[in-house]
Formats: sequence, structure tokens, C-alpha cells
Amino acid sequence: MLATILKLLTLCALAHFLNGHTVKVREQVRNQPIPIPITTEQKYLIVRGEISDDESVGQSQEHLEFDDAAKLLLTSFKAQQLAANQGIEECSEPRHKATFAGLDYAILLSMLVVSLGIGIFYGFFQTGGSSSNEFLLGSGMNLLPVTLSLTTSFITAIELLGNPSEMYFQGTQFVLIVIPMVLVIPVAVKIFYPIYFKMELTSCYEYLGIRFGKEIRILGAVLYVIQMCFYTAVAVLAPAIALSKATGLDTKIAVILIYVVCVFYSSMGGIKACVIADSFQAAVLAVSLVLIVGLGCFYSGNPVQVFQTAAERNRLEFFNFDPDPTTRHTVWSVVIGGFFYWTSLFCTNQASVQKCMSLKSLKLAKIALGFAIIGLIIVFLLNFYTGLMVFNHYADCDPLTVGRITASDQLLPYYVINTYEHIYTIAGIFVAGIFAASLGTVASALNSLSAVTCEDLLINGMNIKISPEKGATYAKWMSLGFGVASFGLVFIVEHLGGVLQATLTLNGLIGGVTLGLFVLGIACKQANTKGAFYGGLLSLALVIFVGVVSQVASLETPTLATSIEHCDCHVNVTGIITGLLIEDLRSATVQEGFTSWAIFRLSYMWFSMIGCLLTVFLGWLISLIVDALQRRSVLKITGKAAGIDNPAISQEVFKSESPVMFTTMKPLEATSAEGHINLAIRIDDEDDSK
Repeated sequence: MLATILKLLTLCALAHFLNGHTVKVREQVRNQPIPIPITTEQKYLIVRGEISDDESVGQSQEHLEFDDAAKLLLTSFKAQQLAANQGIEECSEPRHKATFAGLDYAILLSMLVVSLGIGIFYGFFQTGGSSSNEFLLGSGMNLLPVTLSLTTSFITAIELLGNPSEMYFQGTQFVLIVIPMVLVIPVAVKIFYPIYFKMELTSCYEYLGIRFGKEIRILGAVLYVIQMCFYTAVAVLAPAIALSKATGLDTKIAVILIYVVCVFYSSMGGIKACVIADSFQAAVLAVSLVLIVGLGCFYSGNPVQVFQTAAERNRLEFFNFDPDPTTRHTVWSVVIGGFFYWTSLFCTNQASVQKCMSLKSLKLAKIALGFAIIGLIIVFLLNFYTGLMVFNHYADCDPLTVGRITASDQLLPYYVINTYEHIYTIAGIFVAGIFAASLGTVASALNSLSAVTCEDLLINGMNIKISPEKGATYAKWMSLGFGVASFGLVFIVEHLGGVLQATLTLNGLIGGVTLGLFVLGIACKQANTKGAFYGGLLSLALVIFVGVVSQVASLETPTLATSIEHCDCHVNVTGIITGLLIEDLRSATVQEGFTSWAIFRLSYMWFSMIGCLLTVFLGWLISLIVDALQRRSVLKITGKAAGIDNPAISQEVFKSESPVMFTTMKPLEATSAEGHINLAIRIDDEDDSK
């Protein structure tokens, strides 16, 4: 390295006097079979040369000479690096890549076959399920399978792959997301679910119809359909891409397998098949997580070593009380924003409400919800620890920096496939666990979408009369239709690139607005139909605009420091320097226009809270305005002091001087022969007799 730097100084000093020589060398470099492109940032790193923004202005001879010197230097530097590391493989191009073995495919297919078998059993051999309520709600499901199903419904493959990456690259501040999970329990069991069970609802959006009217029920149902269709597509595509890059498993094969299995058992077996299949998949997921953590204690360090390394490398952070709402993760954003996010999932999401309503009583639903949240917390904590364990394993050779992986969500699959390659079946069990999370998410979504469509859109919205016998058939076709639609959206979203993150943000935004409609109905007595409808629509438009613009305009969050000091492969230093320069240039870019406003730089954790509170405030305000206008109209109808102000009412009615007929007779007691006595008829008869 020192010799290379000395060559640089020599070249720079002789550049003015070796113009002819450098021109010849430049021609030789151009004729090489593999040219080495030199970016402006690399040239600037080596020598300082002037760059003109105006292409019409030619560059000076001195600048051309410095270009030649820079190219010669980098060519020599790379040649020396390759010579010094001859026999060592390139980090970004390993000679051996771990892939899926036949036994791994067998384990994955076995899990899928069992899930299909559950759908076949409940669709063809189990009695019942002939009515819509039986298909959508089941009949008194048992506590344990519903609890496991609720747990898997809230665990998506995106989180299983994203949480370890979050711990690895950003630190542990996000661990506090488990606190709002606990805080949601009393809200769910004391406020929301007693209302649902008292009304005996099939769809939670029936409450909006009872409280506000038909329009609000349809609004809530449409928002849910849009939210879940896009979310299921992203929830399947994102992990499929990550698994494909890290394991070699074809993305299209992964997506097709997930949708074929989900559509089959959710459309054939209904809610019972979904709950039982989710229970089996929860067991697979638990085995996968525990196995990875257990083996990691042997291969990647015990817990003491893991936390010691995390502390030394600044990964442990739990008490960031920064009040700035634009900071990505703080105590305030994770706990407060997370509370609104989890409340929308537990209390106003049809997929979770539908499973709780399948139990026999409110008491059982409360128990199931409590244990489901405890299970969810355990899974999240295991997942977070896995991220720190992987960081301890790669503390001195970051696979993303050296080019072994191309995206952060590929970290955990790469770790499992390469670290445990010599242990048979581990890769298959891990991928089966990821598939189990995707299956549980998609199957619950499809079944809940069929319930919302049948109950809220067809029967209530379009006034289509569906008998209970035909309701199950309609629900099955709805599950199949939404499965096909979501499968088609996968290939659309796949080509949108950066819209993936915007779609996930959209999910939180819509959930916040929906939660706001429920809170408005429960907490605000003054709220009316028009206030809820226009307040909800206005809030939805505002939060989607803010959320999408913030995702498009925001810069990538810089990661914490990583190291490549002790890699056992050749590191492409030139590529790393280029990446660092580009990253610094991007971070130094100053945004202009309205996208630079603070509201567009808010942490994504606040979006659910903003959507909820904005819906409640605007709905309440519009309701007060509408109520005031209605009261004014009523006052006009009743008349003013000078006379009648409503031409639709004849003044002759108020000028009539007809006497009021009355009697002092006591009401006659009814007898069995006479039955009910109509006193108004008796008064008229007496008047006629006079």
C-alpha cells in the first residue's frame, strides 16, 4: 500500500512533463480486454482536478494528464492487490455457494402437503360448514388452536427477516415494540371485544354500520379490501426475493407454492381449516426459531459474548428519548406509535377479530388474545436476539459490505444457509418456517376478505339477498377470487421497485384511519354519519399523501458502523470506496421544495397514530358543523316570531280554531270479551251521538 502511494506522488509530480508518455499509456489501457471504469469520485479521491459543468467548455491539458495518472494508479493498485491475494477467492464472487439440497426441498414440501391435507379434510370429510356463519366463523372453536392462529397471523415473513436485520444494522431501540403489545391487551378486552360479542358480529365493520350507517360500513370494508390485497402481495413477494437471493430458491416457485396452498385450504375448509393449519404452521415456525438460536449459541457465541460484542460495537440502545419526531426510532415513536399500530391490528382488523369471534364466549376470546400476545412477544424477542447473534458472527466481516449479499433482508437466510450448511435439514426447516409465516398471513387475509365482501359489500352494500346455505359457496368463491387477484398483484408490485416500502407504509396508514373511525364511534357521542364519512375520506387523503411523499423523498437511513478487518476472502476496496463516496454524496444532498418540510421526514412509526387522531378530530369537527347546520334548519321550520318561514307548510293549518275534544271519563277496564279498547274511537262516537 505504501509503495502504491509513493507511485501516486511520483506520477502526480511528473504528470506535466510526461504528456506524450501518458497519451501512449492511455491508448494501451483502452486496448486492454477488460477496461477499468474510473468514476469522478475515484479521480477526486486521488488527485484534485477541475470539473466543468458546461460540457461545451473543454478541459485543460493539466486535467487530462491527471486523469491519466489516476487511471494508471488504480490499474497498478488493482494488479498488486490481485497478485498479493492470488489463490484467495473474491468476497463478492465466492467459488462455492450454499444452495438448497434435495432433503431441504423434501422438508419444505412436507410442510406444504400437511397444510393441503388440512384443507382437504375440512373441505370434503368434515361435517358442517354448509352455512356462511359456519364457514366464516366456525362453531365454537377450541382455545389452543385459535391462540396459535392469532399468533401466526401477526407474524409475517417480512418481520422474521427484517427484525434481525434491524438489530444488525440499526441497533436495539426497536426492541421496545413489545411494550405497546402489552398495553393493547386491556384496550382490546375492555372496550372493543365486549362490543363485538354483544352484537354477535360476523364482520367487525358491522359495528360501523350500526353506529353510523351503511355508508361508513362500506367505507371501512373497502379500505380493508385494498389494504389486505396489496399487503398480502408484498408479504409474499418480499421474503420470496430474499430467499431467492440467499438460497437460490426460485422466486416464482416460492410465490406459486404459497398461493396454491393458501388458496386451496382457505377456500375449501374455511375458518376451521385456516385455524388448524395456522396451529401446525406455528409449531413449524417455533421449531425453526428455537433451532437457529440453539445452534447459534454453539457456532456464533453464547449470550454473554453476543451482548458484549453488541455493547462494544454500539448496538445496544434502549433509552433514546430524543423528542425529534423525524428520528427513525426513539422511545416515543416506538412505544406511542407502536401502540396505535398494534391496536389497529388486534382490535379493528377483520383477520384477528374473526378468529376471536369463532370462540364460544367473550371470556375465551380474552384468554386467547392475551396468550396470543404473549406468544407474539416471545417470538419477537427470539427474532431480535437472532439479529444480535448474527452480528456477533459477522462482527469483523460484514457480508453486505463485501458483496456476499445485496440487501439487508438477505442477512438471516445467508447466515443460516452458509453457517449451517454441513448440518442437514437446517436450511429446509428454516425456509419452512418462513413459508409458514407467509401461509398464515395470506390464508387469514383471504378468509377475512371473503367475510368482509359477503357481509359488508354484497349483502349490505349491494342489497343482494344470500341465504345461509348459499353463503358458504359465495365465501369459497370469494376466497378463490381474492387469492387469484393477490397473486396477480405480486407480479405488478415486483416491477415497482421502491414502491414496496411505500405499500407497507400504506398498510399502516389505512389501518390508522380505520382505527380512527372505530374510536370516533365509541368515544364521540356527537359524531354522525356525515362527519365520519367526510372526516375519514379527508384524513385518508392527507395521510396517504404525507406517507407516500415521505417514502419517495426520504433518503436511506445510514447504518451503524460495520467492519471487514478479518475477512477470509479478497475484499474489493475500490468498490467499497466508491460506495462510501456515493453514500456521502447522497447524504449531503440538500432537498428543496415542499419535500424538505419536516412533516415529510417524520418517522414511519407515527403514521398510524396520525391517521387515527386526524380521523377522530376531523370527524368530530365535521359532525359538529353538520349538527349546527341541521339545528339551524329545524329552527327555520318551526317558524320565526313574525310568522311561518316555511312556505311548504300552509298557514291555514295554524289559523284553524277547531275545538279540542276531550272527556273526563275514566278509561274502561278491558275484559276478555272486549279485548283492547281504543279510546280515540270512543270519543269520536260520543261526539257523533251528541
